Order: sequence, then C-alpha cells, then structure tokens
Amino acid sequence: MFKTTTIKEVKIRIGEACKLNRTANDLTREELAKALEVSSTTIQNIENGKNATLDNVLKVANHFGLLEDILKGINDNIDKQNNISFY
Repeated sequence: MFKTTTIKEVKIRIGEACKLNRTANDLTREELAKALEVSSTTIQNIENGKNATLDNVLKVANHFGLLEDILKGINDNIDKQNNISFY
C-alpha cells in the first residue's frame, strides 16, 4: 500500500518546525510576530497547523534560515522531473 502525504500533515510539520525554531531561539510568539511584522495569532495559527498564507510561512522560514533548504528541495524535484528518460 502506498503512503500518501496530506496537506494537513505538512501544515502540522511546518507548525512543529516553527515552534521548535522559535523556542530554540528563546522567542515568544509575540517577539517572533513583531520581528516578522505579523500578529501573534498568525504565529499561533502556523504553529497549530492551521491555515496560513504562503508569504507568512516563507517569512518564518526566512527568519530561521530555512529558505535555502526549501529552495533546494524544490530545485531537486524539478531537476529529477527534467531528467526522466523514456529510453
């Protein structure tokens, strides 16, 4: 049987990563929100795996130095798709 990843699982993992990085940097939700110019409710929603805009998720990723990893994953996927050969 195939394992499928759901959007809900990804949102939960993003939230876990946000909270882990925030607490590892001794930041409150309010402090992170202020640094990113978003509301503390936005940070709470991200951490709880609730709906967040892509911009806000990328702001968090950028704040914690994760954009390069995200871009690498996307580029690797694109490269893999471009290297598919039917011969």
